[in-house]
Amino acid sequence: MVKLLMSWDIKPGTESDYFEFIVREFAPGMMKLGMQPTEAWYTVFGDGPQILQGSIAEDLPTMKAILATEEWQTLQSKLFDYVTNFDSKIVRANSRFQLL
Repeated sequence: MVKLLMSWDIKPGTESDYFEFIVREFAPGMMKLGMQPTEAWYTVFGDGPQILQGSIAEDLPTMKAILATEEWQTLQSKLFDYVTNFDSKIVRANSRFQLL
């Protein structure tokens, strides 16, 4: 299993629309493509990204194939309407908390 780790900050003034997009489109869209969201962390205090999110796929070729789809590009483009400072990487999944 591999995990896509992503982090970002929510653009000020878009919080309500952002959370609606995440619940109604982003998470379901990821699952439809074959990724399973495993965690999402919201940072209230301190430095670092406001959101940390992880999703797993069966293996690296599967994850790369998902990330190359037009559907993923569309989801990510819509996410960018609501966020800044986006970062991501693919790591080997383990059962512990993982950071970028």
